[in-house]
Amino acid sequence: MNKELEHSFVEQLEQHQNIVHKVCRLYTNNQDAHNDLFQEITIQLWRAYPKFRGDAKFSTWMYRVGLNTAITLYRKSKRRITTQQFDTIQFKIKADEYDDTEEEQLKLLYKAVHQLNDIEKALVFLYLEDKNYKEISETMGISEVNARVKMNRVKNKLRTILNP
Repeated sequence: MNKELEHSFVEQLEQHQNIVHKVCRLYTNNQDAHNDLFQEITIQLWRAYPKFRGDAKFSTWMYRVGLNTAITLYRKSKRRITTQQFDTIQFKIKADEYDDTEEEQLKLLYKAVHQLNDIEKALVFLYLEDKNYKEISETMGISEVNARVKMNRVKNKLRTILNP
């Protein structure tokens, strides 16, 4: 671009820069974002300036370019996941000590269950799923009495595995 066009642009921008600041205040909430948006609008104005025909006032054209730029960036930012600095919310997190007792008990139970045969594993699974003996018997195709007897044997077997 020639120096005359550049000089004209800078002069117009300096004269009407408050328009850009107003647009920035509408679409930002901190100084850094304001500065970034101001810079982006200025870049877009500079890119579009050679096409400015003068049909409308420079200030009107400036509003249009500024608002379109801000709206485009605003829409793009809505697609991003916003994150927050951990330092600012750290005090809100209650630090409880982790109790792994239940986890350790489950590991022991699974280790013991792996030593059972397939039918015994199925019984334990259904029992842990809070199925009653009628449902267990129907699911496994055995009588209700047989389900109770087998379950009692499995419980004794698990006690022996867990408490040698």
